[in-house]
Amino acid sequence: MCPPGSLPAGAAPGAAGMGPVLLCALLLGLSRAAPRDHEVTFLPGLAKQPSFRHFSGYLCAGPGKHLHYWFVEAQSNPQSSPLVLWLNGGPGCSSMEGFLKEHGPFLIQPDGVTLKYNDYAWNKIANVLYLESPAGVGFSYSEDKKYATNDTEVAHNNYLALKEFLRLFPEYSKNDLFLTGESYGGVYIPTLAEWVMQDPSLNLKGIAVGNGLSSYEINDNSLVYFAYYHGLLGTELWRDLQAFCCSQGKCNFHDNSNLNCTLKMEEMIQIVEESGLNIYNLYAPCDGGVPGSMRYEGDYLITHDLGNSFIRMPMRFSWRQNLFRMPVARKKVRMDPPCTNSTAPSMYLNSPEVRKALHISPDVPEWQVCSFEVNRSYKRLYMQMNDQYLKLLGATKYRILVYNGDVDMACNFLGDEWFVDSLCQKGAGHMVPMDRPLAAFTMFSRFIKNEPY
Repeated sequence: MCPPGSLPAGAAPGAAGMGPVLLCALLLGLSRAAPRDHEVTFLPGLAKQPSFRHFSGYLCAGPGKHLHYWFVEAQSNPQSSPLVLWLNGGPGCSSMEGFLKEHGPFLIQPDGVTLKYNDYAWNKIANVLYLESPAGVGFSYSEDKKYATNDTEVAHNNYLALKEFLRLFPEYSKNDLFLTGESYGGVYIPTLAEWVMQDPSLNLKGIAVGNGLSSYEINDNSLVYFAYYHGLLGTELWRDLQAFCCSQGKCNFHDNSNLNCTLKMEEMIQIVEESGLNIYNLYAPCDGGVPGSMRYEGDYLITHDLGNSFIRMPMRFSWRQNLFRMPVARKKVRMDPPCTNSTAPSMYLNSPEVRKALHISPDVPEWQVCSFEVNRSYKRLYMQMNDQYLKLLGATKYRILVYNGDVDMACNFLGDEWFVDSLCQKGAGHMVPMDRPLAAFTMFSRFIKNEPY
């Protein structure tokens, strides 16, 4: 059980609906080294065990909430290297995807058994904390098995988990701290930063968001232009969209009550999101399955839509209605990100030897890349991140990096350029460190070291 505690006075960011402030940091007066029972002493799949230390275990994130983490120390000078928190998005997707397929020190190979060292691992220059959030995602769990949550609660729980991590690893409490993430991390990171920037015990230096969801309206409107500019929409459809969705030189593809606009937007959405194009990388093949489609795999019904675009469009999620009309004998539902193959990381992380090495409780369910239950019941409270970024920019002392791959359609570069000046890495998709690891590592290194790009 995670017991209650307290926060510094005035630390709550004042979001609506927050209950009493709770914190797991007991024994605050005691300081001890990294917990030995969390250290990973042998990791299956590696030809040679690493020279740097890494740890896996659980962090208390509020009463009964246990968030799994995997922490890798910097490969050199960990005592003086920055501490970087990484969150994947979803909502409801695991940060082990970032660890094993993007910028972690070990990359999973297609056989689902072997790990290969990553030449562009971000822990070459930083201590990196990968957190599976919220509870119900990956190996993280809640004792009451209730996984409905929202933006405000997740930000608070992530803050509590970060505080708990620094209680367990007090040697990093004074290191420069950076909050980073991608995709729905565009909401996770700025809302977490609201908490962190008000805690004087945390040495926050900046945030970085890759292909982040910063504004639903801007993301939707820019995606239609992105699709047209890339030749995905025919001349006739583009003409009709302009005629029915635009007025006085301004287009509204996000929340338009015009029936003709809605009908044409259904055509547009079908082309972009439901035709087999890779929404995360326009020029890459679509592995797995496309949004809007469903299939059976053993006892599981597999679905692929994370639901971050065109959420105000009628019938946008008609597939969800069909989902519950499927044969009742199949009650298990799995949510995989569109056009991705999660077989290898799933095989690896669900291996009994790996679970034991990572100190995962035998009672925790099997690992999945995304949680259908968390995503389905997640309440989105923020439609844009303007206020959060303005608070950070107003403080003047924080570095902020917003970067995009230019062939991603899930959170396209055009929308983030419209939202804020951004660094656009050419030729990359939604997962920039996976598509362009050297460029991503160089960008990350210059950001951490405060060097010019």
